[in-house]
Amino acid sequence: MPSPVALRPDATNPAAPQVWAELTLTDVVNQAQRLQQAGDDVAAMALYQGWIAGGPPALRHVACFNLGTLLGAAHRDTEAEAAYRRAVELQPDFAHARLNLGHLFERAGQPESALAQWREVLARSAPVELRIHAWNNLGRLLEKLRRYPEAEAALRESLLLDPRQPSVVQHHVHLRQKQCAWPVYQPFGELTANQLLTGTSLLAMMSASDDPTLQLLAATRFVQERVPRLAAAPLHRGMPPRSGRIRIGYLSGDLHLHAVGLLVPELFELHDREKFEVWGFCWTPESAQPQQRRLRAALDHLVRLAGVDDGTAARLIAQAGIDVLVDLQGLTAGARPAILSHRAAPVQVSYLGLPGTSALPGVDWLLADAYVMPPELEPFCTERAIRLPHCYQVSDRQREVAPTPSRAGCGLPEDRFVYCSFNNNYKFTPEMFCAWMRILGQVEGSVLWLLADNETARENMLRCADAQGVARDRLVFAPRVAPPDYLARFRCADLMLDTFPYNAGTTASDALWMGTPIVTRSGRSYISRMAGSLLQAVGLPELATDSLAAYERLAVTLGRQPARVASYKRYLAESGRSSPLFDLPQIVRDIEAEFERLALLHRG
Repeated sequence: MPSPVALRPDATNPAAPQVWAELTLTDVVNQAQRLQQAGDDVAAMALYQGWIAGGPPALRHVACFNLGTLLGAAHRDTEAEAAYRRAVELQPDFAHARLNLGHLFERAGQPESALAQWREVLARSAPVELRIHAWNNLGRLLEKLRRYPEAEAALRESLLLDPRQPSVVQHHVHLRQKQCAWPVYQPFGELTANQLLTGTSLLAMMSASDDPTLQLLAATRFVQERVPRLAAAPLHRGMPPRSGRIRIGYLSGDLHLHAVGLLVPELFELHDREKFEVWGFCWTPESAQPQQRRLRAALDHLVRLAGVDDGTAARLIAQAGIDVLVDLQGLTAGARPAILSHRAAPVQVSYLGLPGTSALPGVDWLLADAYVMPPELEPFCTERAIRLPHCYQVSDRQREVAPTPSRAGCGLPEDRFVYCSFNNNYKFTPEMFCAWMRILGQVEGSVLWLLADNETARENMLRCADAQGVARDRLVFAPRVAPPDYLARFRCADLMLDTFPYNAGTTASDALWMGTPIVTRSGRSYISRMAGSLLQAVGLPELATDSLAAYERLAVTLGRQPARVASYKRYLAESGRSSPLFDLPQIVRDIEAEFERLALLHRG
């Protein structure tokens, strides 16, 4: 929210603040700021309230606004709303008040009221910087509401006013990915394709290119712009020597129904408690989800970090005597990478949440395996690799699965070959989607079963099918469902087609657990080799290809040879769950061996 408006901040201190009629607003602002600096916000609020009631009316709207900012900061939202409403009544063109009023409405769960206030700012010809603020607010909230075309249009207007907004550029790019709006990099205004590319976030870059140089550059730019560099000595050095069981701390805000939260329950549960003590440092929103309860029950200690600043969070980790701190989030949405900058633990490891380099100076190691992290990738990672002997990925053998639906109930043909790809739509690229259309064109009667993430993406995919000469009814869209129902769907598909360069991770594990084979394409980056690693570990390395042509050729061959696909399904049903991929006790022992080695090395 904008800061309180101060007029002539060099004004002298009022001699008698109780004589409201004799005071200027400048006097009141300066006195209120002194009270705030002294930590007496209540007295500052009273000062504004008194002046609003008894002072001259000319600038009363500004005093109402300043009062609103103080009340809002104190989370006295009902009173803050009244103050902002009074400011707008007194001065309808007062953009600052409307912007903040919108934020209050958003916080109160009234998105339409928030959007209305920001649109009013734009309707009243506010100064350019406030118009940009309003457009950005609209874009951000509309994206949260999944109204993607409106969100993209709002961010476009903001960038037309000022193209030098890196955070807005990255949201604009990712919005186009979510909508399958191809080409994603569509220059407009003063923005070139190169500026859009260099403004792309790391997550979006992982979907756009398997070039490890571009991924490293995206990560480095984020860290330089958003993560503070700390000159102080590492926090862990000021703590008492560590002894006893090795303490592993897991750092995340995703310990619930999230891709990471669905993979790690058995990792927590299977740790050897004779050797290890398992801590969770978590800012996951509180809920009654069974998944969240299970994850928390699997921890020996849980430290909640919601509402705790990064420095304090790091001190809590250091005071707990954590030997190995495992960051499960990296630079993904909601992450708190600044905690890692304090170096609260002597060993800090990145795992699962970000399948690639984070470029964070506080992260030493990256859990991987020989497939996802070949030697030629090392120069493009700031972390050193911990290569597990079988597969980098843990998973959960206790996944709840619903009864298998019928193909007819899913809108699928009973007697045709069914390809599927249940990855998020932002992972789709025009290159891969056109390959899928060519595959359908070569396998008579086959269909492609996709996740219907949003209506815009669905229509854009159908238009691409039209352009490739593929009938629309050969694309079947599935709505999002609860995890048990989603898992059961895999039994209705014949073959999963993986995305590239952002391979399936949790989704690939789900498919193989449910007995559905996958054709993947492995590239040059960690994230573009994830599904290949899983196929190696499950015993089907031949389903991992290394080029688009080979991927397309294999998918067509299997579509024309359903008996061969049936044999893969039999293998997965009979042997898949007993393969190294799903030998969770062994994977956890492998992880523990590396953590123990590193922890003891630092204990000396």
